[in-house]
Amino acid sequence: KLATDFPSEDIFLMTASPVIKAVTNFRQVSKTLEEFDVEEQPSSLLENRYPNIKVIQSAVKQLKSDEHKILTEDGKEYRYGKLCLCAGAKPKLIFEGNPYVLGIRDTDSAQAFQKNLAQAERIVVVGNGGIALELVYEIQGCEVIWAIKDKAIGNTFFDAGAAEFLIPKLTAEEGETPIQCKRTKYTMEGSEGKERHTTAPDKMGSALGPDWHEGLQLKGTKEFSHKVHIEILCEVKKIHLQQEFIQLQRTSLTFPKEEKNVEPDQVLWPVYVELTNGKIYGCNFIVSATGVVPNVKPFLDGNNFALGEDGGLAVDKHMHTSLPDIYAAGDICTASWEPSPVWHQMRLWTQARQMGWYAAKCMAADTLGESIDLDFSFELFAHVTKFFNYKVVVLGKYNAQGLGLDHELMLRCTKGQEYVKVVMQNGRMMGAVLIGETDLEETFENLILNQMDLSAYGEDLLNPDIDIEDYFD
Repeated sequence: KLATDFPSEDIFLMTASPVIKAVTNFRQVSKTLEEFDVEEQPSSLLENRYPNIKVIQSAVKQLKSDEHKILTEDGKEYRYGKLCLCAGAKPKLIFEGNPYVLGIRDTDSAQAFQKNLAQAERIVVVGNGGIALELVYEIQGCEVIWAIKDKAIGNTFFDAGAAEFLIPKLTAEEGETPIQCKRTKYTMEGSEGKERHTTAPDKMGSALGPDWHEGLQLKGTKEFSHKVHIEILCEVKKIHLQQEFIQLQRTSLTFPKEEKNVEPDQVLWPVYVELTNGKIYGCNFIVSATGVVPNVKPFLDGNNFALGEDGGLAVDKHMHTSLPDIYAAGDICTASWEPSPVWHQMRLWTQARQMGWYAAKCMAADTLGESIDLDFSFELFAHVTKFFNYKVVVLGKYNAQGLGLDHELMLRCTKGQEYVKVVMQNGRMMGAVLIGETDLEETFENLILNQMDLSAYGEDLLNPDIDIEDYFD
């Protein structure tokens, strides 16, 4: 966006990785909903398309905001007129520095995971967001103990009802045939073997796109397909290595079968997970899929940034940080303006793309001394994704976020086909969750945006015999 707005200016893109993430197959589904794939491409593709972009492949060592300078790891320094920080977030690991705990957030960690899974008979997955959900669904031939701190699965994206709708898919014996993988990975020649180990685990890979698990062979050693046991309302209390566990003289449990009496495990595992509910399970390794923290550390030293509550760089409604000429976008920033009643920030691909595009617009407006309104994409929270092979659309305050007790829910569910939930407040639609091919997203998007009073329609709003789409057209 910057390169097109300022064709005669030099635009530097600094990145620690040899590839860049490009948005491909972009499709505007409705006013606020968009679908796209994320692909890794060599940076030369970008430079060829925009002659004024220069990609500098080096990590940032230090930002000297008072001097408008950036120092890179390879010893060079660069001056900037305006700077936008888009360094994303990094996985929030349950235990740092434990070789048996893998965090999954980027393409490199997904590959490490695949290698480990090939030898695994049982793993423990901790976390309840999008990545944990997909992982548990995709893994075959390996026992999975899934520890979640909530009552129901997938609480970041939906409620207990939606979870119940999806659970049968987890126990279905044969997974659907995986669809052809759309993402390709580029590596620099020769980097595979020798340079790989120099990338310390705290170095940032690039974040996974929404279809990251496609084309990865997620299969363990066992012959069955799905075997998942969910432990709810618990977190990891402690992780014991094999030796420590033997000294503890406690018993661990076998994989729970239907019968209630769980037997002690006779197998010795490389690592043991003690949960806050008192149970201990042995496993080959633990996957930590417990969300992300904004990757602000490289930029804080010597710079007085205002931070948001979640540790991101606070930005105003023009994506401006608290320091002059420095903007931030995507996972690294925290939206610190008064949001629209039906929008909230969530660290997702869609929002990162919107914020990046809008930040470029703001940088341009500031440079030219123009004023600019908050972008329309911040009017309504809207996200479309896929879980368990169902299309999932979430709109507005889909989980009644911040609405207190003053709201009601309306539901419509056809087992194995669709799940529709609407959040209503004072007769107005505030949010919705749509699972399956419901074709209601545009109608509901409009009803949330225009805040029309729907109390007259009552239960008929979700009546399957009424073509609501047609009615509100």
